[in-house]
Amino acid sequence: MKKLTILMLLVSQLVAQELKIKANSFDMDEKKGVSVFTGDVNVLRGNDELNASTVTILTDKKNNPTKFTAVGSVSFSLQSENGLKYKGKAGKVIYIPKTKEYYFYKNVHLKQLNEKKEIMGDEVVLKATDGKAYAKGAKSEPVIMIFNIENNETKGR
Repeated sequence: MKKLTILMLLVSQLVAQELKIKANSFDMDEKKGVSVFTGDVNVLRGNDELNASTVTILTDKKNNPTKFTAVGSVSFSLQSENGLKYKGKAGKVIYIPKTKEYYFYKNVHLKQLNEKKEIMGDEVVLKATDGKAYAKGAKSEPVIMIFNIENNETKGR
């Protein structure tokens, strides 16, 4: 019961929006500020959704979340503050609530749905406050960027 109460405090501290986490199991170390959700983890908050094998949440001394780490077949959909919508998958995702930055690692495939852009690489950083993204390829694979360009010749027909 104590773990559940602490979890509820953690969730209420995160944001005004409801945060709902479903998982097969949950473990918490209050002194270390670590909560671990394992097994078919599903995290919902507003328009954002994250699915992974394991999600770890770190908190400060006031139980405010400072870092989320998702690993294992991570899939996600999220919306930036300026309304840009993203969907994708990665091997690992780290979210820093204070700066609203997402770090995607290992076979990243990130789609920006509003403008039909895609980024594929080994490491992608997304700054949700301004919709900026940065990418790096793996040693053997380059970064791939795909986007649609309207053909002006066919546009007026």
